[in-house]
Amino acid sequence: MPRQASPTKQREAKAASVARAKSIAPDVPARIGSTPATKFRGNPAIFGRLVEDHDKHRALLAMIDATGPKDPERKTLFEEFVRDVHGHAAAEEQALWSTVMRNPDTTEFARHAVGDHHKLDKLMADAAARDMTAPGWLRHFAALKEEYLDHILEEETEQFVEAEKVLTPKDQTYMRQVFNRRKKAEKASAEIEKKIALSPIA
Repeated sequence: MPRQASPTKQREAKAASVARAKSIAPDVPARIGSTPATKFRGNPAIFGRLVEDHDKHRALLAMIDATGPKDPERKTLFEEFVRDVHGHAAAEEQALWSTVMRNPDTTEFARHAVGDHHKLDKLMADAAARDMTAPGWLRHFAALKEEYLDHILEEETEQFVEAEKVLTPKDQTYMRQVFNRRKKAEKASAEIEKKIALSPIA
């Protein structure tokens, strides 16, 4: 399996991800603070690539939280978050989970990850359908933020760990290539669905 990146490489990888988020709205602070420890940050194969996106998304969430109701950056950042997450999730399912799901030892981990993606789709659609300039919008956004952060924590500390056990280093390197190709296409075609949830999202 790929060697764990050095602490310096891990810090550099995280900083690069935050910088990508900051490029969307340079004047909005991205205070993500400490992030959960994961051996995959800075990894050159698929899992490190996925954590790169996770760190970018952590930064985008923090930046959205830092905006006010009238700030135009709120809409810009939210739309970038939604499109990037849609592209990320679809590419992750195609590059990683479709293979991992075929192994009986890891089927449930893959199913759980994909199920989380569907729940996040609904939460993003609900937040997108609501008035971002309304004082209560951040309350709906907070539910999405909490769910997403829980999801990526679980992936980085549990699901990726189990998936790595059934994949060869060659598999993992190839999956990164597939992910990059598919994410570009999926993000480009991603649409922002708007649908208010009439009942609690489960």
